[in-house]
Amino acid sequence: SNRPHLGGRWSGKVVPMRIRLDLAYDGAGFSGWAKQPGRRTVQGDLEAALEQVLRVSEARVVVAGRTDTGVHALGQVCHVDVEEWPDQTQRRLNAVLADDVRIRAAGPAPDGFDARFSALSRQYVYLISDSGLLDPRARGGVWVWRRGLDSESMHDAAQPLIGEHDFAAFCKARPEASSVRTVLELGVARRNDPRDPRLIEVAIRADAFCHSMVRSIVGALLAVGEGRLDADELGGILQAGQRVPRFTIAPAHGLALVEVAYPPDQELASQAQRARRFRGRST
Repeated sequence: SNRPHLGGRWSGKVVPMRIRLDLAYDGAGFSGWAKQPGRRTVQGDLEAALEQVLRVSEARVVVAGRTDTGVHALGQVCHVDVEEWPDQTQRRLNAVLADDVRIRAAGPAPDGFDARFSALSRQYVYLISDSGLLDPRARGGVWVWRRGLDSESMHDAAQPLIGEHDFAAFCKARPEASSVRTVLELGVARRNDPRDPRLIEVAIRADAFCHSMVRSIVGALLAVGEGRLDADELGGILQAGQRVPRFTIAPAHGLALVEVAYPPDQELASQAQRARRFRGRST
């Protein structure tokens, strides 16, 4: 059917309907997610495409997690409120968007859904190659390290970071923003990947992340893998709560947002209500 999907009517006015959009993008060509004057961003491109295809003057997109400049996404999620969502809109949006961003799925969201506040967790993966065997075509998504790394020590060092902590030592400070986060999973392992038989994967899942948190943690783990930090020192750095010059922030291009997890539909609204109590938290 070519009949448009309407949000419904109340007192003679169209009630907006909420659309969930699942995205993937190559972050190399973007100055991050968030809209910025004079810069190309994922939000800017997506909102412009929505305005063109839906023929509206303004489309405001809310995202699950704002990625930094150069960071990729395989499983980004956002929502937009619209008055109608005609059939073939997803296809038409992908025809308008550049090839480095794709809408993988789109459609009406369940009641209570909020892409940001309903999310239970976000998962990122950082890829490092230290073998010298990386397929050159994969360099845009993998950090190439010229010296061998002890991935087992990196994994052991990461374990004290799991749980609820103040991650001020691993975040860029933002005024009046909390740096308390709950890391649900954090692991480092080598994986047999067609691009590199000894590729190192750092996988981290948390309720939310503060600015530069994942790349700071990866930088600290890299210092452990090289032997510049002892495996038991990361816990002390975490407890001290202050940034230290003993490790550097890992570059953006090795990082990708791979999944945003949500509760069952009947719990979406209550999860969003709980999360809004921490409105000052950056995700």
